[in-house]
Amino acid sequence: MPFLGICLGFQVAVVEFARDVLGYTDANSTEFDRNTRHPVIDILPEQKGIQDLGGTMRLGMKLVRVKDGTLARRIYSSPEIMERHRHRYEVNPEFIQEMEDAGLVFSGTDEEGIRMEILELKGRENFIAAQYHAEFLSRPMRPSPLHRHLVLQALKYKRPKEIEAR
Repeated sequence: MPFLGICLGFQVAVVEFARDVLGYTDANSTEFDRNTRHPVIDILPEQKGIQDLGGTMRLGMKLVRVKDGTLARRIYSSPEIMERHRHRYEVNPEFIQEMEDAGLVFSGTDEEGIRMEILELKGRENFIAAQYHAEFLSRPMRPSPLHRHLVLQALKYKRPKEIEAR
């Protein structure tokens, strides 16, 4: 079944991967469980210690670098995209290598390569998630590439023979 995770959906996909594939049954986001031994999603470093949360998120249009040879690169047909953000939490860098070694592909990063922006599962066309809000730039005659991909995958899932014949 096709899956597209956006923002919290991206984060929950990371949590589920850590629980199901890495075996960290208590893996979580520190937004929901500050005492987890496996905080695979954590608050942005610049957010730590801030008490007054108004207007302190990672907001606005940001550059995303899309890795070559990935589903995301095929979907976007570009090594760089601009997408809008609105969040305080991100993939905890302490777990990135372990997740990648286990088959999670972080196919998009911020321009410094520090923050994970897009994830997918190796060899799967029907599973992708983004930390940013792709829907913010989507228009009726110019849909978000991620949402267009989801619809095409849903059609393929629902009517595989009909879609393959096209």
